[in-house]
Amino acid sequence: MSKRLIGSLAILDLEPLEVNLFRGNSPKTNWEVVFGGQVIGQAMVAACRTVEGRLPHSLHCYFFLPGDPQLPIIYQVERMRDSKSYSTRRVTAIQHGNAIFSIMVSFQSFRAEEEGPLDHQDKMPDVLLPEKLTAEELSKQPMFPEMPEFIRRYYAIELCPVGRCFGQKIDDGRTHIWIKTAAKLPGDPALHMCALTYASDFSLLDAVMARYGRTLFERMMPLSLDHAMWFHRPFRADEWLLHVQELPSEQGGRGLTRGLIFKPDGTLVASVVQEGTLRKRR
Repeated sequence: MSKRLIGSLAILDLEPLEVNLFRGNSPKTNWEVVFGGQVIGQAMVAACRTVEGRLPHSLHCYFFLPGDPQLPIIYQVERMRDSKSYSTRRVTAIQHGNAIFSIMVSFQSFRAEEEGPLDHQDKMPDVLLPEKLTAEELSKQPMFPEMPEFIRRYYAIELCPVGRCFGQKIDDGRTHIWIKTAAKLPGDPALHMCALTYASDFSLLDAVMARYGRTLFERMMPLSLDHAMWFHRPFRADEWLLHVQELPSEQGGRGLTRGLIFKPDGTLVASVVQEGTLRKRR
């Protein structure tokens, strides 16, 4: 993976400190804790920096403590496996001498002979494509355009929701949102996987609030507990991708959300699952 600055997505550019040791920083915002997607994305970059000739195919991670946005985050990589076809890395994020997050990332070599004989995917929902969603239609939604501008400025993520006004109740919690990085990225496929992982965390817990006709920004504090993701087919994170999100269960103060991510042509490129908790802000 390229070690040079990643345009306006420089939040994913880590400083190497030693072998298997990296440092990441947070944008200067008024958020009280570090955005969970930032920690996942930076940890993914750290893992990819220690693997050559292979790309991630899955990741599983847990959040232990809220990150402090005023301090750098140290990422320590452990090389768990390097076999003929697969590599595994465990990355621990550290602040104040404590582990705040841990991720396992599995990598696979993409040799032609490893292509399987079967190929299947779910169908993408029939929704408006990004070019059909005009600025006028987006401006009708509460929170737009103020919140997306904040996200774009500080987190370099562009969001374009489909068929739902924020605050509108949806009985099944199923939401559709187009996402992409605001910055144009180099062609490195590992970088695009890290960037999509980073962006995928942003709106998943909104599916919880959609069932109740509320938004994450109504004095709520969304906290990710865990996050898992699988990569299926090639894509670019700087081109629009449809994130189809749903809420199978909400109980005990925890909501389980699932997402399927498609290219505009209907190709399923990734799947994601997350459990999180929502607390009232003080």
